[in-house]
Amino acid sequence: MRKLALIFLLASTSVLSSCVIPDDTSSVAKEDATAAAARKEMIGLSEADVRMCAGFPTATADANKSGQIWTYQRVVQRGNLNIVVPTLAVGAIPAVGGSLNVAPGGYCNTQIRMVDGHVAEVAYAGDNNLPNDRNALCVSTVDACVAYARQRGQKAARFR
Repeated sequence: MRKLALIFLLASTSVLSSCVIPDDTSSVAKEDATAAAARKEMIGLSEADVRMCAGFPTATADANKSGQIWTYQRVVQRGNLNIVVPTLAVGAIPAVGGSLNVAPGGYCNTQIRMVDGHVAEVAYAGDNNLPNDRNALCVSTVDACVAYARQRGQKAARFR
């Protein structure tokens, strides 16, 4: 009976440990499509354009000759689902147990470098990855700007 319990415990521990999602999935997950598009499509937008599509920045910093850096901070607090595996000890085998936190919160700092009043670079920082998408928590900051840039591009193409 003890051997059967031990085999069951080891098998269930192996199965559960294979379900654990690493904290940093940047090496295996692709960047969110909208976040990636923002790096290219927002280039050239004016300061007024960015204020129209993203609002006013949370913070700004002068970067001397490199222009100015605008930061948009976003904190995501989601309802967490915690799965707890009870701690089990079988005879001389050490206790096995633990927990898994699904859909934790995070934060994103979207940083936009302005040079001569126009977007020169877009970058992301923070705990902003989801299990399958890098920089996914930053999308809500830039999605309207990507759409705005695309609309402006279409309007400009019509007048050429």
